[in-house]
Amino acid sequence: MRSFEEAFAQVSGVQGWMSPDQAERLYRAAAGTRAGDQIVEIGSFQGRSTIVMASAAPPEVPVIAIDPHAGNDRGPQEIEGFAAEAESDHEIFTRNLAEAGVAEHVRHVRAFSDAAHTLVSGDISVLYIDGAHRYSPARNDIRDWGARVAPGGTMLIHDSFSSVGVTLAIARQLVVGTRFRYVGRARSLTEFRADLDGTFKSGAVNALKLAAQLPWFAKNLLIKVLITVKLGGDREWPY
Repeated sequence: MRSFEEAFAQVSGVQGWMSPDQAERLYRAAAGTRAGDQIVEIGSFQGRSTIVMASAAPPEVPVIAIDPHAGNDRGPQEIEGFAAEAESDHEIFTRNLAEAGVAEHVRHVRAFSDAAHTLVSGDISVLYIDGAHRYSPARNDIRDWGARVAPGGTMLIHDSFSSVGVTLAIARQLVVGTRFRYVGRARSLTEFRADLDGTFKSGAVNALKLAAQLPWFAKNLLIKVLITVKLGGDREWPY
């Protein structure tokens, strides 16, 4: 196990969309696991978040990284048409894990998330979703993989209130949900805990906390539009 500062320094040269405060939230979630738990990540790209969580988790806690490395859903505006980069992403991912010294701590499942359920057994203590950002696959990941999070476990979702598809999926599955309580966010990375008591009061409070993020969502959409029409100045793509 490394300190957060050591773990984040280790990924300084690894490509990916993850700010320091987002990395720290992932680190804390992984560091809170113990023997018998498992961490599952959907969408690893070149290993930035994978390395942070594997660096934080106890040696007895496996990190399962699910990513088909198929050249699609690589990042902002890179949904399809990157088949030539697919094998390169996989090779870089493997090399990055080895250079970070966490390769033996990570099991890579090279499959789409909807086809990976039979390849991962047991409950999940920490689930990190950063897969396809379109509504349907995002909803399926939250619904189907979220159902496998153990009571009291953690689910983290990247590009919440930044991607339209992910935000709609959260609205469909979690705003009126009875299981996952909104804990907070680091920019677009939201954290949920599977400990909502199912009462009307707790559900209403949870829904209001999520609804309070919508103005920030609207701001992100405006920034994306400005960047797309080349009026965004030096703004970075919101994540």
